[in-house]
Amino acid sequence: MRLHKGDTVYIRAGKDRGKTGKVFKVDFKAGMVSVEGVNLYKKHSKPKRQGEKGEIVNVARPLDVSKIMLYCANCEKGVRTGFREEGEGRKVRYCKKCTAPL
Repeated sequence: MRLHKGDTVYIRAGKDRGKTGKVFKVDFKAGMVSVEGVNLYKKHSKPKRQGEKGEIVNVARPLDVSKIMLYCANCEKGVRTGFREEGEGRKVRYCKKCTAPL
């Protein structure tokens, strides 16, 4: 998987198709990624103490990796990526369309 926490991604499929957001959690074993502000669902929570009210909270559910792409700021869309070595054996991801580093 070529995604890391903090990457900006483009949503390719699902109810939030066309949106972008930042990755805040990556599950490598399950192949799932959680993105801020995308794939939100409402969760009803019970009151924890007597006298409190229950509430409805928006929760971000994870998306499958196949439904997202890395977002290139130069191209302003989701792009395919590659790796190249820069400097002293440092691997850098780059956009295959405009060759800008991601």
